[in-house]
Amino acid sequence: MKCVSIIAIFFLLTFSVWAGRFVETFDGNKLREWKELVQHNAAPGSWRIINGELEAISRGNATRLLTLGDETWRNYIVELNVKPLRKHGPGNIAIAAPIQGTWLMYYVIGDLPFLGRESMATAIAGNFHLNKSVFFSFEPSPFFEVNKWSILKLSVYGNTFNLSVNGKQLFKTIGGIPIPWAKVFQVIDPEFPDFQTGGVGFGLTNYTARFDNITIIGEGIPDRGGLSVMPRAKLATTWGSLKRF
Repeated sequence: MKCVSIIAIFFLLTFSVWAGRFVETFDGNKLREWKELVQHNAAPGSWRIINGELEAISRGNATRLLTLGDETWRNYIVELNVKPLRKHGPGNIAIAAPIQGTWLMYYVIGDLPFLGRESMATAIAGNFHLNKSVFFSFEPSPFFEVNKWSILKLSVYGNTFNLSVNGKQLFKTIGGIPIPWAKVFQVIDPEFPDFQTGGVGFGLTNYTARFDNITIIGEGIPDRGGLSVMPRAKLATTWGSLKRF
């Protein structure tokens, strides 16, 4: 038992050295490293910083994401604040990770017309620019309230993914589906990557919304930025979630 405890302590200390923390509060006037990724190569959306918050506008059926990071990122938590301002039609709020080029895992919360009028949290994997996607997890989830901030969090650890809104877990996927999902996706396209590393993103479909306090903690994440609102509380919450891995 003593040996096990020593190993566990060593692991936590080593992990804390490896882990980095990236924070984006949009207090400046530039988006710096962020890049837009638009589904099916549709027209770009609108992204502008207003009073220290990022206002995004996406009209139509295409999902538009802002992305960050590279293919070496792994084992991390992405947390952000989102406040919908207006819904332009059937739409959703999205968070994505991991992302490798135009291949990605992403999660949308909102309308799925072919599933009826109920709001759903849906996990999707595929090529954002091509019509090659797999829908493999569906869970009922309330719509985001207009003009009210919500916290959206996605944890990625190996092939385990956890998605939650305001502290409520929507679903947990291990390997995505019951059999090795990379092999299933490769039936669609032999180049389909094994999504255990990659960048992150967030965005929306057919919404106008505000985003703020993007926090990413994990292996290989560059240290940058600081939270302008309750940094200690948010950091403690995020680290607590990360340690549960």
